Amino acid sequence: MITFRAMLGRRRALLLLALPALLVLLAVVLRWTGNNDLDVSANVLQKFGLATLLPLLALIAGTGVIGPEIDDGQIMYVLTKPIPRHVIVLTKLAVAIVLVAAFSVVPTLLAGLVLAGTTAQLVPAFTVGVLVGGVAYSAVFVALAVLSRNAVTIGLLYALVWETLLGSFAPGAKSASIQQWALSVTDALTPASPVTSSVDLGVAIPLLIAVTVGAALLAAFRLRSLTIASAE
Repeated sequence: MITFRAMLGRRRALLLLALPALLVLLAVVLRWTGNNDLDVSANVLQKFGLATLLPLLALIAGTGVIGPEIDDGQIMYVLTKPIPRHVIVLTKLAVAIVLVAAFSVVPTLLAGLVLAGTTAQLVPAFTVGVLVGGVAYSAVFVALAVLSRNAVTIGLLYALVWETLLGSFAPGAKSASIQQWALSVTDALTPASPVTSSVDLGVAIPLLIAVTVGAALLAAFRLRSLTIASAE
């Protein structure tokens, strides 16, 4: 609850609200102007919802739930308590996931309903895809916040440069991205032809699980070293 209050009471909350509001507003405008055919709807949900809104919100939430506490030293008050490090990480991760679900998954669902309704199962497909992608993104960005003071910069480089820029030109970079793994889940849940992923579902799901679990374990391990460093 302390982490929730801290996240929703900062200026970060404005970003958490502004970005999804843009997605819903865009959906309403497209629906009102009649430009909401299946291709347009799929592109908006994929390019704006999954590829832009989701990683940015996950970055804000994932780094925000623990990064500021590490930067100002407040995390040491928590680390001196008899609380297992993995419990601290899982608690922070849970808060980040709830925030991502509230400010990314729900707006994607609403935008999808406005744009496509129940056509081609597009809405539930993207809702599930954004959710599983949000869990993986949140774990990675929480780990980055524990590992580096430059977590936001590194996260932006990954999301915007690796996944978006390099992913457009290098097939290897495109396949090694959370975005494509989440899109693979979406692709498996809808017959809509505009939705295609470069990664097979049988590969994407194990990678999503491995990255999520690995990032959480890495963050917990790093917190132990922070305690040792403080004691020294």
